Amino acid sequence: MSSTDTAVPTGGSAADTAAIDAAVSAAAAAARDLTDDAAVWGVLYDHGLAWVDFPRGSGGLGVSGSLRAYAHAAVEAAGLSQPDPRRNTIGFGMAAPTIAVHGTEDQRKLLRDIFTLSRIFCQLFSEPGAGSDLAAVATRAVRDGDDWRVTGQKVWTSGAQNADIAILVTRTDPDVPKHKGLTYFLIDMKQPGVETRGLRQITGESEFNEVFLDDAVVPDSRRLGDVGEGWRVANTTLNSERVSIGSGAPREGGMIGVVASAWRSSTKYRSPVLRDELLGHWVDAEVQRTSGMLLNQKLAAGRPGPEGSGAKVSFSRTAQSLSDLDLRMRGVDGLRYDSWEDRRPTDYSMTGRNPVYRYLRAKGNSIEGGTTEIILNIIAEKVLGLPGEHRTDKDVPFKDMPR
Repeated sequence: MSSTDTAVPTGGSAADTAAIDAAVSAAAAAARDLTDDAAVWGVLYDHGLAWVDFPRGSGGLGVSGSLRAYAHAAVEAAGLSQPDPRRNTIGFGMAAPTIAVHGTEDQRKLLRDIFTLSRIFCQLFSEPGAGSDLAAVATRAVRDGDDWRVTGQKVWTSGAQNADIAILVTRTDPDVPKHKGLTYFLIDMKQPGVETRGLRQITGESEFNEVFLDDAVVPDSRRLGDVGEGWRVANTTLNSERVSIGSGAPREGGMIGVVASAWRSSTKYRSPVLRDELLGHWVDAEVQRTSGMLLNQKLAAGRPGPEGSGAKVSFSRTAQSLSDLDLRMRGVDGLRYDSWEDRRPTDYSMTGRNPVYRYLRAKGNSIEGGTTEIILNIIAEKVLGLPGEHRTDKDVPFKDMPR
């Protein structure tokens, strides 16, 4: 069976699909005698099959982003192992697109490490006094020759306990308005001056963390973008994050697949009322999936825009509604929970978990990655063109802002 038998291309040219097919054939030949998954993933990266829309030499083939699913299916049909993005969620969904757009040639070498799961990433953005208003971050980075010294506190950092590297937004110039004095870095999470503490959640797990930076050293070679241009770089990350969160699972994948499978599994779940409710969610999931394909094309073209905000809001609402339906459908059986033991997870999938876990964890979907209220403001101003809220701090130096 050829790779073209495994999926129907959506978008892209015949030349693009031919390039993918040729790359898959070459990768299969190169990986024939390999038994280590990470080595196979390295072969996929080297043949441009990590993110096919990325440039050649950066894990891609420079083809349409709409062909990611086609490439994934072709690699799967060839019998080649592929990494699970959930084991490096921040790396795949946020760091990789940002590095691909803003990184130097040397920094782009990290893309291979992200794809092969040899470097796990986390995101050091939110602070105790700067969550939804990211531009208000106070963590300072001070120039020290060829290095920067970073001091401050970050919070709500998913997976920091497992991370090797973090994407980091800092304040490098407090004498200018808040959006203009930011600089973006890649920081080693294992170095002196970086302390991670778990934050236990309602699920019983400690997925989130607070991270303390005490004179931590970052080489200037790990600065992403120009000094003072951190807000521009961070927006690439944020738009990519919202596309990543809201782009939807494959058809009958994700939460809709879990709930639909449960509905089919027992006649006691199949009431007309539950069927109608589930069907509505199915339509929502399909809208998210097809919209996500379009958003990923924009992301691949280096144009992630505010449209991803709408996808993120839709995902949050659907995940919460589905997890609620899941519990109601199962009745008493759905209320059992395995353990409230404090755990430090290594991946963040909801689909393979207990229904109660999914219900509780989904509550955070409307907060993480930007609260729904903030994102609706972004949609109003950036997509619909409505007048922005009056802001008194736009031209005020950060050091003079009340905090």
